Amino acid sequence: MDELDTLVEQTELLLAEGDELRLKEYLDELNISDVEALIDELPEYGPKFIETLSINRAVNVFRILDFPTQERILKKLSGPKISEIINEMPPDDRTAFFSELKGDVVKQLIILLSPADRKEALALLGYPEDSVGRLMTPDYITVKQHWDINRVLQHIRRYGKASETIDVLYVIDKDGKLLDDIRIRDILLADPETKVKDLVDNRLIALSADDPQEEAINSFRMNNRVALPVVDEQGIMLGIVTVDDILWVANEEYTEDMQRIGGTEALDEPYLDVSVMHLVKKRAGWLIVLFLGQLLTATVMEHYESQLASAVILVMFIPLIMSSGGNSGSQAATLIIQAMALGEVTLADWWRVMRREILSGLALGLLLGVLGFFRIATWQAFSHAYGEHWMPVGFVVSLSLVGIVMWGSLVGSMLPFILRRLGADPASSSAPFVATLVDVTGLIIYFTVATLILAGVLL
Repeated sequence: MDELDTLVEQTELLLAEGDELRLKEYLDELNISDVEALIDELPEYGPKFIETLSINRAVNVFRILDFPTQERILKKLSGPKISEIINEMPPDDRTAFFSELKGDVVKQLIILLSPADRKEALALLGYPEDSVGRLMTPDYITVKQHWDINRVLQHIRRYGKASETIDVLYVIDKDGKLLDDIRIRDILLADPETKVKDLVDNRLIALSADDPQEEAINSFRMNNRVALPVVDEQGIMLGIVTVDDILWVANEEYTEDMQRIGGTEALDEPYLDVSVMHLVKKRAGWLIVLFLGQLLTATVMEHYESQLASAVILVMFIPLIMSSGGNSGSQAATLIIQAMALGEVTLADWWRVMRREILSGLALGLLLGVLGFFRIATWQAFSHAYGEHWMPVGFVVSLSLVGIVMWGSLVGSMLPFILRRLGADPASSSAPFVATLVDVTGLIIYFTVATLILAGVLL
């Protein structure tokens, strides 16, 4: 029996006994991740667990649940408990939760907040949906340049509990403009008489409230920070974004991109929480588009029907040709989408990428072309499967592979740039979409090469 089974068994025993006090003590001693696992295993008792936990632990558990579970639990909580949780939630987590709810529900919950928290919540919700402003919290510690270390430490003791983190302190002027940040280790190791201005290094890294959240992910990744300040256009400090929120966003972005690369719209909920009809709706659109694209393949083959009738042997290599082009295109698209997500490639790099993909596509095409010709020559040597004109057929396949693989690499690498330039998500140039596009154009390349080489021989 594993640890989770033991937790579930012990919890079910306490629930059966009806001992509320022992259940509360047991739940309060567990890690919040264990309580989350219990809610997943015993979903019908989720509201009871939240009601039973002490308020601080109830909030910490509630904030790490996925939204469908949060919404389901909220509907079954008592009014006082809802008010407690909403008021005790960190501002950034509360904003994220409100962002997922319908407007009428948000209005009802905002009324439960204190006037100060209500003003704060409305301000955070006023930022664009996928902006850094939606992630920030106004709970942080600021210090002034002329303070000494003793005063800074007194300030931390007084206000530190209300701060999201005290790992980093922020230096501001009298107007609230952000000047620099100082790590807590520098404060703790400095002489008590040292002034704050003597510790600043003027290497400030800050985010703008209107920046896309993807830019914040890159900033954290490149600068190894646990928190970054957020400022407005005048440099006035508005809040901070912490690494735990960035990890959630990065996970959501990764999941969304993977689903789009796979040829489906991004799911807004965990897979098992999505209804079958909703799942069909999310997948049907892409499948219809890809199906219509594949119909063009039939159109191309109808156009070259006479060539196929004259050289039936060409049909045998169509799957090989189509899959090779699609695979090379999918590879290139996936590599470029990932590079864009990590900030390794920007729109300005399109020409460098194009040159690299032409060269790499040519090399890969030559490799597959040689293998294709070798395969035909080997089969011919043992079975004479391709008749007396096997060598021209081998050249058709080989040269077609060179052209199609190079074309697939070029299309797969350039589509993300085109989509980004048009303001769309590069992940939308998914592998199935690239493969379908390259399939159609690949057949045109194949039959064009066949017509040129086999004219007067088999055609």
